[in-house]
Amino acid sequence: MGKPAIAIARAIFPQIIERLQIHFEVLANQSDELWSQPQMIEKLRGRAGLFATGTERIDAALLSECPHLEICANMSVGYNNFDLQAMSAAGVVGTNAPGVLTETTADFGFALLMATARRVTEGEHFLRGGHWTRWAYDLFAGAEVHGSTLGILGMGRIGQGIARRGAHGFGMRVIYHNRSRLDAATEEQCKARFVGKEELLRTADHLVLVLPYSAQSHHAIGAAEIALMKPGATLINIARGGIVDDAALAAALKSGKLAAAGLDVFEGEPQVHPDLLSVPNVVLTPHIASATLPTRLAMANLAADNLIAHLVNGTPLTPLNAVRRDRRPFDGR
Repeated sequence: MGKPAIAIARAIFPQIIERLQIHFEVLANQSDELWSQPQMIEKLRGRAGLFATGTERIDAALLSECPHLEICANMSVGYNNFDLQAMSAAGVVGTNAPGVLTETTADFGFALLMATARRVTEGEHFLRGGHWTRWAYDLFAGAEVHGSTLGILGMGRIGQGIARRGAHGFGMRVIYHNRSRLDAATEEQCKARFVGKEELLRTADHLVLVLPYSAQSHHAIGAAEIALMKPGATLINIARGGIVDDAALAAALKSGKLAAAGLDVFEGEPQVHPDLLSVPNVVLTPHIASATLPTRLAMANLAADNLIAHLVNGTPLTPLNAVRRDRRPFDGR
């Protein structure tokens, strides 16, 4: 029998391609062409696996045209590009890359919090524009970070990493809201207190969003939620675009309801809501929270591990849905 065939959706580390070529017939995309959905279908016909980056949409329409597909492996921890219900119905496994990016992403989340609270981007633009001619007592005076109240919405691995940095490094009071409360030992390690969502919004000086995207979390922070937040609070989103209503956030920044925001993710990215581009009190980064070379390589290796584990050994390492190797959805029997 020949090797199973797979496709890699975007340009990736050459050593990852070399690893995969040991086991598979590989269609690589080192020119980094952005495949349209029809092109994606054409590339995946007759192929058993897809190495995805987290942006390639896998839905019922694509799956119906690609009957040989068995696994789609994201190199991201997020997976809102996967229609898991449709994938399960088609007997296709989805995997992601949790764990390997936790600390790097938490580092960046805290860096974004600091840059936002202390108005780093505004100050740099002011300086580069040649406007800095003298000192003033209130020149870009920002918000305190040490000793303030850090609110975290979504307390998985990354949220816990943010909490530890805030509590142990900056003496912050940490409160959080999550679908389920953490165990007492983890709360103690993070020095974090569980509160209701409304209390979180009303109390936090700095609110960090680290919850996964789903239909239920769409616009989890909209105009009504922003209205509950402290005047002058800051908001940081390193989760997923769509969790925040970007138009409502831009309005709150323009009105001064919120002092500032730091955003690494956006609705409809790579497009950014034009109102966010026109307000000065927002720090914008292009979805790079996990972007260190060691971490991105670890993410890619885990996606490759999942492809190898499933297509060669029959058991993926980090499955998102339960599908038998015979391609039938697992029903518990």
